[in-house]
Amino acid sequence: MTTVHDFDVTTIDGQTKKLSDFKGKTLLVVNVASRCGLTPHYTGLEQLYRQFAPRGFAVLGFPCNDFGAQEPGTETEIKEFCESRYDVTFPLFAKVHVKGEEQTPLYKYLTALPTAPDGAGEIRWNFAKFVVGPDGNVQARFAPTVEPLAPELVGAVEAALAK
Repeated sequence: MTTVHDFDVTTIDGQTKKLSDFKGKTLLVVNVASRCGLTPHYTGLEQLYRQFAPRGFAVLGFPCNDFGAQEPGTETEIKEFCESRYDVTFPLFAKVHVKGEEQTPLYKYLTALPTAPDGAGEIRWNFAKFVVGPDGNVQARFAPTVEPLAPELVGAVEAALAK
């Protein structure tokens, strides 16, 4: 059976990263963008990361330019923006496609799962959020408009951390 741990991705610095390196950790996988109305979600994502990292939690940010060209920069520009504007310390990855013919394998997998509350199907906008349990299985999917510190999202992270 496939899990998130079966995928390799590229870090924002160009290194290959095995998601199996995160075995045993709860993850929040998010497609991010620097010029989106939801870009302030970085603040909540970083707060969530800092709050739960000591308990084995990580936010994984995947920049994406699939929606309104809201992530036009290079990886270097994206990293500098995230660090300087939002003090992001959670892992960021190379720009990916989360929908369409060029959709990355990780997002093909994530969007095929009928995960509540948002269900299966194409990513609709920047900042879609997937909660992944320590075993690599997706526990929950939240719509882009759900704030990172929303009670239902925090509750899903806490439930995954408890497994």
